[in-house]
Amino acid sequence: VDHLLKNEFDLLRKKGQRNLLMKEFDVNAIPFNHPDFYKWRDDENHFIGASIVHKPTNLEICGIIDDIWINPKGEIHIVDYKSTSTAKEITLEDEYKSNYKKQVEWYQWIFRKKQFKVSNTAYFVFANGLKGERVFDGKLEFKLKIIPHEGDDSWVEKTIYKIKNCLDSETIPSSNENCIFCSYRKLIKNYEKT
Repeated sequence: VDHLLKNEFDLLRKKGQRNLLMKEFDVNAIPFNHPDFYKWRDDENHFIGASIVHKPTNLEICGIIDDIWINPKGEIHIVDYKSTSTAKEITLEDEYKSNYKKQVEWYQWIFRKKQFKVSNTAYFVFANGLKGERVFDGKLEFKLKIIPHEGDDSWVEKTIYKIKNCLDSETIPSSNENCIFCSYRKLIKNYEKT
């Protein structure tokens, strides 16, 4: 689904045109055309994307974007594609979707550091696989929706300092009951004991 969306928006990127979906959801922007766009999207699988060096910590901060749109004011919007299949209304309020929000805020911070004029509004393009169709006929159908998110990247810099302090520390951080990796390790440890 990501690949198909990228192809569709790339055609419009070259033409400088809006997608019908953007018109339907009243997004006044077009796909951003920049010489480094395909590097930021990591089309060549270098696993870096858009990056900057955070000078105070000397950490390279990077993120691989799905898309960027630009509005008439010259502000860029970070865009992330998501695919799912649910009968529920798609919102950004589910518990796990807080990480989606953090993801685009991370990207907003990176592009601000790269000296771009970045809108606080990011967009999620959701492709929801339709359920309950009478026949399959070997094809999947999706309903597309654009959901805006007003980002706040004020947490990013503080987090980078915490990451640096953790990496430089001689002490292994305590596990956290909300961490899925810690829970997994605990489960494995208990399994190995038995």
